[in-house]
Amino acid sequence: MTKIMVIGSNSSTGANFCAHALELGLEVIATSRSVEAHPVFLAYKWTSKMGLTFEQVDLNHDMEYLKILIRRHRPKYIINFASQSMVAESWENPSHWMQTNIVANAELLELLRNFDFLDRYVHFSTPEVYGTTGNWVSENRNYSPSTPYALSRTAGDMNVALLTKTYGLPAVITRSANVYGEGQKLYRIIPRTLLCCLTGQTLPLQGGGTSERSFIHFDDVSRALILICKQGKNGDDYHISSRQSTSIRELVSRICEITKVRYSDLVEVTEERLGKDHAYFLNATKICDELGWSPQVNLEEGLDRCASWCVENLDVLQRLPQVYSHKP
Repeated sequence: MTKIMVIGSNSSTGANFCAHALELGLEVIATSRSVEAHPVFLAYKWTSKMGLTFEQVDLNHDMEYLKILIRRHRPKYIINFASQSMVAESWENPSHWMQTNIVANAELLELLRNFDFLDRYVHFSTPEVYGTTGNWVSENRNYSPSTPYALSRTAGDMNVALLTKTYGLPAVITRSANVYGEGQKLYRIIPRTLLCCLTGQTLPLQGGGTSERSFIHFDDVSRALILICKQGKNGDDYHISSRQSTSIRELVSRICEITKVRYSDLVEVTEERLGKDHAYFLNATKICDELGWSPQVNLEEGLDRCASWCVENLDVLQRLPQVYSHKP
């Protein structure tokens, strides 16, 4: 059975990927710096497929233990979803973002480059490294970060590229549009809006929601990542995105229509956050042409699925934290 290690399995994207890998019959070694999240956020808990082992591993403190795990399991593929990922909060404690996304990332890469059994390391990055993209941009390394978070991810990406070029690290960098789906953490825009609609809360909307984003469902991201593991080219970058874009205001309006809540009753416009990029548009032609991938879940279907998940789990979700809690 092919083994795959997922670093950052508590992340929503990581948990969904674990579930997808199990459905395909892979053996999954899942790691996260925290104990497993509530099952409502862990898609791999929703499947009857067996084959996942969870280990609590903090990249900032447990690198030696991670080395032991990798040597023990000898995974063919490793995907790294782990990062300090909140943008606005990165202005408050930027050194925490640099530690995790640069220093710990560098230590991980030094570890990985010495394993001859590893076929592919996938570094799951972000379009934030580009800054605002006025058009649909193809894969490139013309970075223009506008926040401490984006700066830390840029440095991490550059280190992956450097070690791939210098030592032949079998690595690929991916950048995904705004990833969403059932089981996403409640402080993200889609579940937060849904929960506010369903419970009568007011939704603070930064800057009135004028920024433009392209959303991609977890399922489409997971399918893309499996293809990249098996068929991707080491040293390359791949965008994972749809060509469907929307403003955050339009997104919230769609959710209001689904839940039959008036937009004016829901939204309170607040100040825009510092350093917010206006748009991320990623051209995913490369992965479509080279690997035969294409997005299958459009935004309308995805939002309906998210709404159903919120309604079905509303009693549980209302008892869980709805705001981000920072962990250094």
